[in-house]
Amino acid sequence: MSQQRRFPRRRTSVGASRDFVTSTLLKWELHPLVEDIELCVSELATNALLHGVPPGREFSVGIHRGEELVRLEVRDGGPGLPVVQQPGDDACSGRGLHLVRELADDFGGDDHIVGKTVWLVFKTSTAPEPAPS
Repeated sequence: MSQQRRFPRRRTSVGASRDFVTSTLLKWELHPLVEDIELCVSELATNALLHGVPPGREFSVGIHRGEELVRLEVRDGGPGLPVVQQPGDDACSGRGLHLVRELADDFGGDDHIVGKTVWLVFKTSTAPEPAPS
């Protein structure tokens, strides 16, 4: 299953992309993943707006469900892949990619001729718990 939507270069698009992903996860009955993925899409959409979407362009958010995973993708038209920073203790920004890398089971980016896609993978199931002895 897959869902994708495009968003304009506006601050309100961060909330709209979060709402889109949340409603998709709830429709797919993946309630345990909502909070983490909601936070991650907010961070990636914010980065797309601040660093990746040229004026007059859009970014897209895609969410894909496999048997045991969910893949979140944010694609924009900006150059270069993002770099995880190690900001100082008093820095007001620069922690978003570090945070999403910690929450997701896998994280990466794909460079395109025009733009890039930043993606995250979340496992939807865990190993079965051992039976009580």
